Amino acid sequence: MSQQQPHARPHRRPLPRAHRLRAAAPAAALLMLPLVTACGGGDDAEPGAGGRTTTPSGSAAPAAGVVAPAKVEVIAGLTGCKVKIRTEADELREGVCHTAKGDYLITTFPQEKLKKTWLEAARVYGGTYLVGMRWVVSAKPQMLEPLRAKLGGTVTTLRGTGPGPSTS
Repeated sequence: MSQQQPHARPHRRPLPRAHRLRAAAPAAALLMLPLVTACGGGDDAEPGAGGRTTTPSGSAAPAAGVVAPAKVEVIAGLTGCKVKIRTEADELREGVCHTAKGDYLITTFPQEKLKKTWLEAARVYGGTYLVGMRWVVSAKPQMLEPLRAKLGGTVTTLRGTGPGPSTS
């Protein structure tokens, strides 16, 4: 007498469609991640919110439709400069570009939260910056729009805190 279980089958049946879709979802999410992060919205705050305002200046992406990645050398190449790396740290990389129109600083971060921390610290000093996903360009305000056209990002003004310059 054979002792087979009533539900055991000798051959494999194909998985139902719902199971296949559930199994494919993580792979699809990984494939979409670069697209979502590259095209995601910014962290634009309302004027006066946390001392940060953004200047709406048309599309946040350059004419080519490309958003600069968070690598100092690539960003510098997109702006047409040969960068000199100034800081190599776990929290950020920083490079200086010297051009005829002026100098500017490119700072990249391995994580978005480190960029936000950096911007919060920079808020004390004030200033205007070009801010992208995991990168910041520091330059004279008149240089930021031409750079934004090449890199994307958002021109952001940080309001300083503390005492202003003395007028004695």
